[in-house]
Amino acid sequence: MTFMGFIVLLVVAAICGAIGQSLAGYSLGGCFTSVVVGFVGAWLGPWIAHKLGFPLFYTLSIQGQHFPIVWSIIGSALFAIVVGALFRGRGKE
Repeated sequence: MTFMGFIVLLVVAAICGAIGQSLAGYSLGGCFTSVVVGFVGAWLGPWIAHKLGFPLFYTLSIQGQHFPIVWSIIGSALFAIVVGALFRGRGKE
């Protein structure tokens, strides 16, 4: 994978992570966090789809690397919901 392909992959992951966080209603942080949430969603979403027997659809291919857009957004939203539920109550008292 070239450097430009990696940058495109990071941008797509950031967009999917940001959409997933906005669907969840809980923002975990900035742009770097959206990239991480997008990649976790890209791992979590297809895993859930495989376990439930659902097909992978709308997969973006970037220089041979397949990135499942819809399942990444779903996985990102689920990840943001779980992290938000764990850390929402914690704060300064």
